[in-house]
Formats: sequence, C-alpha cells, structure tokens
Amino acid sequence: MSDPTPVIDDLREESEELDALVASLSPQEWRLATPAPGWTVAHQIGHLHWTDRAALVAVTDEAGFAALVEQALAAPDRYVDDAAEEAAGQAPAALLAAWRQTRAALDKALREAAPGARFPWYGPPMATASMATARLMETWAHGLDVADALGVRRPPTDRLRHIARIGVRARDFAYAAHGLTPPAEQFRVELTGPGGDVWAYGPEDAAQRVTGPALDFCLLATQRAHRADLALTAEGPDADRWLDIAQAFAGPPGAGRPPRGEAR
Repeated sequence: MSDPTPVIDDLREESEELDALVASLSPQEWRLATPAPGWTVAHQIGHLHWTDRAALVAVTDEAGFAALVEQALAAPDRYVDDAAEEAAGQAPAALLAAWRQTRAALDKALREAAPGARFPWYGPPMATASMATARLMETWAHGLDVADALGVRRPPTDRLRHIARIGVRARDFAYAAHGLTPPAEQFRVELTGPGGDVWAYGPEDAAQRVTGPALDFCLLATQRAHRADLALTAEGPDADRWLDIAQAFAGPPGAGRPPRGEAR
C-alpha cells in the first residue's frame, strides 16, 4: 500500500503556486478570458473550488456525494459549466477565500483517511493517493489555463510525475470513454521529466510504445494541447490510436484544443 503523503504534499504545493498567481489580480484580471471557451480566470478558480469541494464530500460523506452524482446526472451536459458560472459570479476575494478554506479541509481529510480507504467519484472509486493525484492534475491543468490568460509561463516541475502516472493508468478508461475496446497488451511508456530523468511504465519489451517529454504527455492527457503540437512518438498502431484519445480525467471525452494557429 503506497503512502499518499508525497502526492498530498505536491497537491498542496501546486495549489499554493496557483493561489499566488491569482491572489493579487485586479477584478478586471479575474474576468480575463482563458483558453476554455466562455471561461474566465474566475471560472477556472470557481471550477477548482467546486471540484475540491466535491472531493471533500466524497472523502467525508458518501451519501452526500451520491446526491452530487444525482445532480450531475440530472444535467450531464451543463452541470460543470453551471457550477463554474455560479462560482464566477462571486466577488474574487470571496471566491478565493472559499477555495482556500475548501483546500485546507480536503488536505486534512486526505491526510486523516484510513489506510486502504476508497472513495466514490464520477469515474471509478479512488484510493487516497489517486484522489490527491486527480486533484493535482486538475489544479495543474486549470492553472495552465489561468497562466495562459495572464501571459505567464509556469515552468514544469517533477510534480508532473503524478499526472503522467495517472494518464498512463487511465489508458483503458480513455478507450472505454470513446466506446472502444482497450488493447489486451500493455504498452511501454518512457517519458523524460523536467530534470532529465526518464519515467518508465509497462514492460520493457512491449511492441507498442510511447516516448517523449513528460510535459507533452501531461498536456495531451489533460487536453491542454493538440497532439500535432507535441513531441510525442508512438510505435505501433494501438499506441498511435491511444495518443489520439488519451485522457487522464473522469467523465466524457472533451473537445480538446485545436492545433496552434487553427481557429476553433
């Protein structure tokens, strides 16, 4: 059983880094458009607050989370956007304070979770480390959208290791989300981290392989960049197909981002 503490620590660092990016923004800057159509900086932070709160309920109140799932099923095409829109209507200071409070409560709940615990989610149930990883993934991805809106470059860190791992582990889920049967054989995935280390997954002798920068794989799996703009290489038809559909998040496939220079 893996110790979830390192990923919980990294989630806290990722959140604090994004918090520092938005804490001093003016009300006008909170209304800046991000790459997600219709979403401003406020929508992005509002979405993180909403999903952190959903994770907190999942960890602490299983019946309460079942009610959240019922709400989502009642409006499957709108519930994410509706929640972000509602949150974005708050004053920035109030939204930021609410996000901070929820983050702190979730951090405490994850650290106090019983060993071996599993929590319900919108996809498969998650262990403590997986829940923290999912929250880190979303915080990083939506933080990229905020940084893009502000014209800020956020250097990649070794925290990407968690996101890369969940992206690899979600391979079969990505196939299923597209109505496809996952390949029976495992893939070899070799990703070069920001510091030059190679993060490897799967059997060394696998015929189907994916290689490239870890940052690019994380951008692909979170649908923050189009495959055509990334330095990822696939060997084998199944691995090549995977790079067209990869997603590290629960829920239906998104539209993704168009290639650079191509209008939506």
